[in-house]
Parts: sequence; structure tokens; C-alpha cells
Amino acid sequence: MSAGLAVQPPEQLRYARLLDWGTRIGLVVLVTSFAAYVLGLAESHVPREQLPQLWEHPVGRYLELTGSPTGWGWLALVHRGDIAGLAGIAILAGCSVLALLALVPLYLRRGDRVFAALCVAEVAVVVLAASGVLVGGH
Repeated sequence: MSAGLAVQPPEQLRYARLLDWGTRIGLVVLVTSFAAYVLGLAESHVPREQLPQLWEHPVGRYLELTGSPTGWGWLALVHRGDIAGLAGIAILAGCSVLALLALVPLYLRRGDRVFAALCVAEVAVVVLAASGVLVGGH
């Protein structure tokens, strides 16, 4: 038996590398935006001094009182210190999408159409879930 290192398939290496970069970028955005918020470098959508009183309310009332957006409406306020952190969260939540799409050409080149289709299906599920289309009655 050989005690050598296991060789990882190229698709695993590509997926891991892209996921690694995506999480690094997401964390940098998250930490940077939080620092800008805490240090007051970016104006807040909801003033910090109002938060203790606002947190007592149910989410619907909180949104009404603060004029905070729902769904993807936060993108219009991403320049605000208290909203900017959502960009980091979105990057962290979505970095697997790009990593999965990057696998499709590798699988197709190898003739693994089933794996390519599974990657595309996973991306479709994530994008559909993130779109808000599946949320009914709101």
C-alpha cells in the first residue's frame, strides 16, 4: 500500500478554490461593513439610539416604523451602514452558485451531462429560493 497523498479531481479543486475565495470576499465585506457601521463611517438607515425601542416591536411593525425594505429592497440602501452587512451575507450565501456554475464546463468536457445538469439544477433552486417567488401570501 502506498502512503502517498490522495489526488483530488479537478472539479473538487475548482469548487473548493472558488468557494474559498467567495467566503473570503464575503467575510471581508461583512467585517468591513460592520466596522464602517460601528465607527459611524457610513450613515445608518435606522439610527442606533432608536434600536432598543424598535426591537420591542414585532417585525412587521418594526419594518413599518423604520421604513425598512423587505426582500431584495435592501439593495437600494446598501450604502447605509446598518444595511451594508447584508451584502456580505448575500455573498456568503451565494458563493456556491458561481462555484457550481464553474463546474459545468468541466463536466460537459468530460461528457458527464448528468453532473452538469445537477449543478445547473442546484443553481436554479438557489436562485429561485433567493428570488422570493416561492414566498406566497405576502
